[in-house]
Amino acid sequence: MPIDPHTALPLLGGLSPAGFMRRHWQRKPLLIRQAIPDFKPPIPASTLKKLARQDHVESRLIWREQGRWQMERGPFARLPKPREPDWTLLLQSMDLQDDAICALMQQFRFVPDARLDDVMISIATTGGGVGPHFDSYDVFLLQAAGRRRWRYGMQKDLSLEPGLPLKILSNFQPDEDVVLEPGDMLYLPPQAAHDGIAMDDDCMTISIGFRAPSLATLARGLLEAAADQTSARLGQSCGPYGDPPLPGPRLDGIYRDPGQPASTHPAELPDALIETTLGTLDKLRFDAALAARFLGCWFTEPNALSVFTPADDAPDLQARWPRQGALVLDRRSRMLYRDRQVFINGEAAPVPAAPALRTLADERRLDCDDARCLRLTEDARACLSDWLSAGWLHYVAA
Repeated sequence: MPIDPHTALPLLGGLSPAGFMRRHWQRKPLLIRQAIPDFKPPIPASTLKKLARQDHVESRLIWREQGRWQMERGPFARLPKPREPDWTLLLQSMDLQDDAICALMQQFRFVPDARLDDVMISIATTGGGVGPHFDSYDVFLLQAAGRRRWRYGMQKDLSLEPGLPLKILSNFQPDEDVVLEPGDMLYLPPQAAHDGIAMDDDCMTISIGFRAPSLATLARGLLEAAADQTSARLGQSCGPYGDPPLPGPRLDGIYRDPGQPASTHPAELPDALIETTLGTLDKLRFDAALAARFLGCWFTEPNALSVFTPADDAPDLQARWPRQGALVLDRRSRMLYRDRQVFINGEAAPVPAAPALRTLADERRLDCDDARCLRLTEDARACLSDWLSAGWLHYVAA
């Protein structure tokens, strides 16, 4: 269920989501004692170590050797001994691997899904850490097991030590020094300098991270989306279903230059060709619909490590709509909408954003007896059936 933005939450130290976003988001750190009281790790350290041996899991091992930082990428045939100090194992995108971790990430959906990225888990022995550094994105650091000492601050000097495999701050000057125990959480905005050091051998920290695309990336993506429009006008297939995703300008003519004088400098680009090329941009429609198409497809693109497994007994929603049960998005699925457009797993749905589809995206679940399901068109039900067949969606019996 969507989170009420005006209800005070222990997760945010008694602040409401609206209050947190107004006071702290992208502004200043927040230390939250017992954000999740009596918290227990959703996945044991032994399981995380087994996952680090597998090809479909992104993992890194970080340690110090003779005073210098070292890093190695997984998968790992062997890991350091549990009692060997000063090493850290990082496992990325753990929300793809476990339903409990995915459910934990859902507690942070007071931030738009388009910004929510993934859950990283670190396990470390005493003294383990990744050095003083900063991130370019917002992060919640939830202590899951053992204790970790965090030093942090909003220093302006973000210069890095050269020649290291990690981005280590060369002049770390923290303002705060705290110890987090299980259930405690620290929020840090982008570019907050921080350093976490494990104080116990079984230290586990869960990091909920958020996406922060560069402006250059956004501009490039929008231009590529505009290029898709021109391809559609030229009769080329674009969009996941082979149809033009959005109506575009008519650019099916060819360049003409009647009256071009005889050239005395044949290697010089003609002014008329330059002006005509610039004029084509005036015909492109850079609007909210185009931006939504690019952002919707890009932000729902599945993680490269995602593997979807369809159920063998999925119902045929076109033949007979179930009277009970629910349709539930796979934990790896990403779904967004904007106005009449629906996006799922990097694709734009060929049907408009009906209320039932919006409910599925917001709640990640659609009860089959919901009255809004009765208003779904045949095309929409066919679309949901396709998602079931792809494993993006699952039917859960009542």
